[in-house]
Amino acid sequence: MVADAGAGGAADGVRHLGARIAALGVAQIVSWGTLFYTIAVLGAPMRAELGVGATLLFGAFSAGLFVSGAASPWVGRAIDRGFAREVLAAGSCAGALALAALALAQGPVTVCAGWLLAGVAMALCLYDPAFAALHHISGTRYRRAVTALTLFGGFASTVFWPASQWLSDAAGWRATFAVYAVLHIVLCLPLHLVAVPRGARHVEAAPPPDVEAAPHVTAAAKRTFLWLATALAGAAFIASAVSAHLIGLMTTAGITAGDAVLIGALIGPMQVAGRVVEFSHGRRLRARTVGTLAFVLMALACALLTQMHGVKAAAIGFAALYGIGNGVMTIVRGTVPAELFGRREFGTLLGRLAQPQLIARAVAPVALTLAFPFDPTRAITMYLLAAGGLVSLAAYQLAIRGRGGDA
Repeated sequence: MVADAGAGGAADGVRHLGARIAALGVAQIVSWGTLFYTIAVLGAPMRAELGVGATLLFGAFSAGLFVSGAASPWVGRAIDRGFAREVLAAGSCAGALALAALALAQGPVTVCAGWLLAGVAMALCLYDPAFAALHHISGTRYRRAVTALTLFGGFASTVFWPASQWLSDAAGWRATFAVYAVLHIVLCLPLHLVAVPRGARHVEAAPPPDVEAAPHVTAAAKRTFLWLATALAGAAFIASAVSAHLIGLMTTAGITAGDAVLIGALIGPMQVAGRVVEFSHGRRLRARTVGTLAFVLMALACALLTQMHGVKAAAIGFAALYGIGNGVMTIVRGTVPAELFGRREFGTLLGRLAQPQLIARAVAPVALTLAFPFDPTRAITMYLLAAGGLVSLAAYQLAIRGRGGDA
């Protein structure tokens, strides 16, 4: 059941669901593009002007992700109490403040402050709070709503990497951050206020008969939650490591720099392709089965990493399998927990699951950087990523089998 809430309420949200998803989707493109992806393009000119090292800059960014992980359970609880609209709107305001702080940064202290504030914004307005908000306004159409939202989000890097490069070349990195700060106020804030009704709150009369209402009810449910959290954190670690180091891993393995960039560029379109297929045909499968496919694809992709040795076909195969698997994995994060645990206190559940994922995402680039001096050929690193893919798949299988398998 979806309760009426405030002016418009959740039931009204269902009647206008397509428009609300589109509004949230545009906000996701801007939020991911400005808060998460900008460092890849603007990091170099920032370091050059401010005189800070790569370790400090990316360490500050990782610290922001830690802050995001720490805040995620609190954010989820706030959404469950009917404050989804306020949480997302606060994320837009925090994002604007963070980007303004980065535009005005003068040295290490202000750089760190800017990225820490960006971490707060990410906790308030990226996928997990948006999924939780959708839960409260989409009713029985939640799964397709999540897939549709991720179709928008998949274009964040496609839009904002070139936009950041163009703006930086034309006006400098400070002006780029300033423009993005304004975007959060004039675009994302109104979209969040329009997309989510005030006080929107989903009410489930009783949990489905084959699941518990929350992941802390029984010992079996706790084990399922632990395995699922482990699997998703493992996938997040791999995704973050690949995002930060893929080009270097491929060139070290004998792929030319030009080919590595072109092959890496395939990942974004393949992510979108995977989400389109899930949106078109996923309703025929249970969410947990789609999750199995995503983890299998990620494990196979990581296995191909170990076999590159200058072979472009292996690198292209990696990009295709990894792109599809990682694209669908985002959907899995929002849909499988609902199928395993039901949708009571769903924002809290997503917040708890997001915490280890964000921490793993923060740790991965630094962990690989620290390992590289002991692994100059990167062979050990690639085998460790392959092992991580298998461990994540195994943990996921233990999670869904604890809830009756994936049939």
